[in-house]
Amino acid sequence: MAPGSPDAAVTAFLPLRPVEYHVLLSLSDRPRHGYGIMQDAEDRSGPAVIPDVATLYRALKRMVEGGLIRPAEGRAAGDRRRTDYEITSLGARVARAESRRMATLVEAAAGAGLLRG
Repeated sequence: MAPGSPDAAVTAFLPLRPVEYHVLLSLSDRPRHGYGIMQDAEDRSGPAVIPDVATLYRALKRMVEGGLIRPAEGRAAGDRRRTDYEITSLGARVARAESRRMATLVEAAAGAGLLRG
């Protein structure tokens, strides 16, 4: 495998659904709960990309089951109102691979003149 190319464990997740990519972006710098993820996605990309709550929580469940994220440790005892999530090492590798994949697509679009006004 070439240096920098993702392994099979990573490529099995690609391409990511947009909601999954936004979750990984949001968790790349610190743990957040669901509403915090939605706020971060809106701050980063605008309100048009915000999934509805049910879609977000289905994605969080899938991503925990897939090992991309996990409930963060250190939640206050007895606090059942919210769960903070953190990215796993697999999730970080998937986020980097997806970012490279999308950057390649944007470069191709720019080369084809699709990004001009």
